Amino acid sequence: MTTDTAPNSETESPSQPVAVESATELDDLVASHGVVLVDFYADWCGPCKMLEPVVERLAEETGATVAKVDVDVNQQLASTYGVRGVPTLVLFADGAQVEEVVGVQPEGQLRSLVESYT
Repeated sequence: MTTDTAPNSETESPSQPVAVESATELDDLVASHGVVLVDFYADWCGPCKMLEPVVERLAEETGATVAKVDVDVNQQLASTYGVRGVPTLVLFADGAQVEEVVGVQPEGQLRSLVESYT
């Protein structure tokens, strides 16, 4: 995992997931990037750990910006997005939430979903 912060004026997608610590950070990231995939996860969650390499590959290989939100640290942010279980992936395109996927999904399915918006 990375502790990089969101780029401010840069619209090119980072090649690694961006750790998001607040609603403001997430809002800024969504506003400054066309497609953003947000991974709501928990360190204790086995399926989240299974999904982590997939999320990292999507950050590296697609045009989407990938953000990671630790639901234990950011409970209010998870609540704002209606996250009830982890992993939950929320996809934003052009500033609007367009998809939500709960649970581990095959990499090909997630890649197709992301690429349909990039």
